[in-house]
Amino acid sequence: MSTLEPLEQPAPARTDFRLVPLALAAWGCTLAVPSLPPLAVGIGVAALLVGAAIVALLRIPRHKPRLAPAIALLLLGSAATATVTAVQVASAHSGPVPELAAASAVVTAELQVRSDPVVRSRPGSQRPAYVVLKAIVERVKSRGTTAEVHTTVVVTGNLAWKQVAVGERVRLTGRLAPTDPGDRVAAVLSARSPPHHLAEPGPLDRGASQLRAGLRAAVDGLPPAERGLVPALVVGDVSLLPPEVVEDLDTAGLTHLSAVSGANLTIMLAFALGLARWCGLRSWALPVLGALCVAGFVILARPEPSVLRAAAMGLVGLAGLATGSRQRGVPALAAAVTALLLIDPWLGREYGFALSVLATAGILLLGPPCTDALARWMPRWLAAALAIPMAAQLLCTPIVALLSESVSLVAIVANLLAGPAVAPATVLGLVATMVAPISVALASVPARLAGFAARWIVEVATRSADLPGASLGWATSPAGIALLVVVCVAAAALAPPVLKRRGISLALAAAMLLWLVQPARLIGLGGWPPPNWIVAACQIGQGDGLVLRAGPGTAVVVDAGPDPRAMDRCLDELGIKNVPYVLLSHFHADHVDGLPGVLSGRKVAEIGVGPLDSPADEAAAVRTLAAAARIPVNRVQVGEQRQVGDVSWTVLAPNGHVASDHLPEEGEGSVENDASVVARAEIGGLRILLTGDIEPGAQRALLRSGADLRADVLKVPHHGSKFQDPAFIRAVGARFALVSAGEDNDYGHPAVSTLGLLESAGMTVARTDQHGESVVVLTDAGATLQARHK
Repeated sequence: MSTLEPLEQPAPARTDFRLVPLALAAWGCTLAVPSLPPLAVGIGVAALLVGAAIVALLRIPRHKPRLAPAIALLLLGSAATATVTAVQVASAHSGPVPELAAASAVVTAELQVRSDPVVRSRPGSQRPAYVVLKAIVERVKSRGTTAEVHTTVVVTGNLAWKQVAVGERVRLTGRLAPTDPGDRVAAVLSARSPPHHLAEPGPLDRGASQLRAGLRAAVDGLPPAERGLVPALVVGDVSLLPPEVVEDLDTAGLTHLSAVSGANLTIMLAFALGLARWCGLRSWALPVLGALCVAGFVILARPEPSVLRAAAMGLVGLAGLATGSRQRGVPALAAAVTALLLIDPWLGREYGFALSVLATAGILLLGPPCTDALARWMPRWLAAALAIPMAAQLLCTPIVALLSESVSLVAIVANLLAGPAVAPATVLGLVATMVAPISVALASVPARLAGFAARWIVEVATRSADLPGASLGWATSPAGIALLVVVCVAAAALAPPVLKRRGISLALAAAMLLWLVQPARLIGLGGWPPPNWIVAACQIGQGDGLVLRAGPGTAVVVDAGPDPRAMDRCLDELGIKNVPYVLLSHFHADHVDGLPGVLSGRKVAEIGVGPLDSPADEAAAVRTLAAAARIPVNRVQVGEQRQVGDVSWTVLAPNGHVASDHLPEEGEGSVENDASVVARAEIGGLRILLTGDIEPGAQRALLRSGADLRADVLKVPHHGSKFQDPAFIRAVGARFALVSAGEDNDYGHPAVSTLGLLESAGMTVARTDQHGESVVVLTDAGATLQARHK
């Protein structure tokens, strides 16, 4: 027996939480103060200061010498944050601009653009796209009075505003509208004129714009998804990111990759400082280089609040990586939160700030114990790769659910798989950005390599989002979110002891995998679609997207809705891989913008369109997309008869000539609606009348033409608009009516009067806004209508 006594193991260092109450109190002040009257805020601040003074004078027991300073610091910090927040709220919502906004005044303003213009459009809307940007009003004139100001506003305008640059000074005429008291911007300025140029951007803004433009030029040769994702990863430029990729990233729990985050800066700093060390840089030069990199990142990604937040969180993350100590990481995070809220109290009311803080806290607090637990039965590097995204995702789950009304069940796995590609894509994209001013051709080399890494991220997001059980719908009521918080807290507490046990961990992983692959069977529901379906109305929002089954895995698609992602998913769920024919009733966005989703991964042989190439932009986009895919686009003719597999159809309207100056007799209003292609299809002996968006004028014209309108299934015209001709509806005599409309749409579709008309005509109605996807099923007993309730 050895006579040597075992050395006493030092106790593990305890995490320092002393600054956490201060950060939480400061955060609470930023949330509460904007909603309180100034008098209440003043009384509260005075009470906090008095409390701090009393605590400082109290006799504290000797065994707790740090208690009084900690409480005093908490009270003083709360008073300071409340004061700063109150001052900034008062400053933002006082002065000439907010006063003019309250009166909805028309003004002439001179302003400096402070954010890149973003083009927005409402899915399924026939309204033109518009531009949104942030700006600082420097001079405002209204009712003969001119004032010098410095007030932040949001500007909305037509597409002419797409050309303005950050830092540029412009003049415009527009109408002001007020914002909420808790908003960081003082007003919304709706431009009534194009921007009139006054001055060029400063050198820093101009340089940043040139670098961002250089990166966009360098990635120009990449496919659309990669072309959009690389600038988003590097500088937060999401202008090129396709909407369907954004949705996939959201479903897969990878949303943080499409916006500037602390991870971006951490990766860039780690690369820059590592390269500097390799080059021999030491001592004070490294912190100086780090500071310059942070400043350059902020300028390049634009000095907006989200970027400043990302910079701070990135520095905290880098400090954690450098020290490897959560004992230092937690107080650093708390100090960063407090400092950021003192500098910019508005951050406390932003979801992005909450996500950044919670993700960092999860990595610092939950990451190490989960890593230690998993490392008991797997390599430590793999344990860390699993534990870190799990920890970050778990703490962020309630906020993500509040924003998306769902809980991602694939987020941890998706982050694990995508993680190795994030750093290469970011670093190579940064190299391309720096090289582009010298040579775009040379910059395209690292850009193309970054594209390969981005392709992997896109594949992970797409395939994860396509899993049937990828996300679970969740109520966003206070009770629903509170329940989710309790679940997440319990999961965080149970995670380390559970993950220590290999058997339990593998069993849970297997159960999750089964849920993702076959969730319907696990909860005892039949699969979708039901056997022997013949026609389906896809749930694609406010628009039309119908699928006529022509055989196994084959269908004719009639209209493609407004959303490529939703249309693609509907076809995937229906098992459609081959689309011999696509019929576009007319070129409104809610019928054609989802066409990329139809083409995604499917063989499409032909596209049929009506006689009117209007709206011109949408028509041109369809033809460009078809040309790129080498798909012929042909105009249909009245009387034309076609057959594809089990589907046959006859074109009933419109005639080959539609006058451009024709006005509908009544309705919601457009020549394009009445020029919709109308066809009568037949599958298995059942007739389906496809009506596009025809309104009463075109409906009566069809009746007068003597066309045979009798059908078993009616695709209700124009999403169930209130403008319907009763004689037309009765002449169809259908048993089933399919209404394709978006939930809570702005148009009031379907109208109560139309629903009453359909029911009085003896039709059973299925509407996608309430029932989800709907199908007509043909069985030996006859036809039935089934809906996939949401």
